[in-house]
Amino acid sequence: MAKDNAFDSTFAALRGILVPYAQQLLVNVDRPGDYQLCSRTMKDRIGRALFVAAVQIKKSYVSYHLMLVYAAPQLLKDLSPALRKRMQGKSCFNFTSIDPKEMKELSILTKTGIEAYKNIKLPWS
Repeated sequence: MAKDNAFDSTFAALRGILVPYAQQLLVNVDRPGDYQLCSRTMKDRIGRALFVAAVQIKKSYVSYHLMLVYAAPQLLKDLSPALRKRMQGKSCFNFTSIDPKEMKELSILTKTGIEAYKNIKLPWS
């Protein structure tokens, strides 16, 4: 399978984790290779809708950004070694492909994180 096709299928799988939250969050970007969700009610320091999560095709991988874990790092305490290896920084996971176990764990982490996000207290608000 060509790299582009693998990235497209990985992107589609990861986007599928986020799509169920499109009703309660704001879809900020929805185009091929880039899907972003923001808060409908919370704003960042300069007044934009607060970024929540995204999946994007990059040059060498597909990245899954989950700002929820940056805001609530305790969500990562039970993260599997396999998914932890995928982390770059504090809130980004990189994939060239994704297996069903990682998919399930990331889905649960996303759901738990979005639930926790509702109670986040922003220092500037």
